[in-house]
Amino acid sequence: MEKDKHLAALEAMYLAAPINAIYQPRISVGEGQSEIEIELHEGYFHAAGAVHGSVYFKMLDDAAFFAVNSLEREVFVLTTSFTVYLTRPVSLGTMRSVGRVVNSTKSQFIAESVVYNSEGKEIARGSGVFVRGKVKLVDARGYVAC
Repeated sequence: MEKDKHLAALEAMYLAAPINAIYQPRISVGEGQSEIEIELHEGYFHAAGAVHGSVYFKMLDDAAFFAVNSLEREVFVLTTSFTVYLTRPVSLGTMRSVGRVVNSTKSQFIAESVVYNSEGKEIARGSGVFVRGKVKLVDARGYVAC
């Protein structure tokens, strides 16, 4: 079965973002959910030899964001707040984040995400509030019009 064009366009948009040249992620977007994975390397580490918290945040926010934008087909959504809980350090293998929308209204979306290590253990968790922005998806880098 062919993937929904909007979901495929979101995946292309994510991979086209200049920041992702650093992370080389893989992404899969479904209706109200997304999954992102990166391979870890020393370039993501803080001075004590584990992954820096900013990488955890990126993985959590990105997974939640794309879960939300899967439900919004016209405009780029914006993160208005995001809470992060770092529960376990990681320095080897992969990080995999899974995001899902848990609530939506006319004005906002709430999404949650969890990051797992290579063994499938939870290493971080977060939740955020997202709103519809003004930038049309068709104007975003990498998004191919549906």
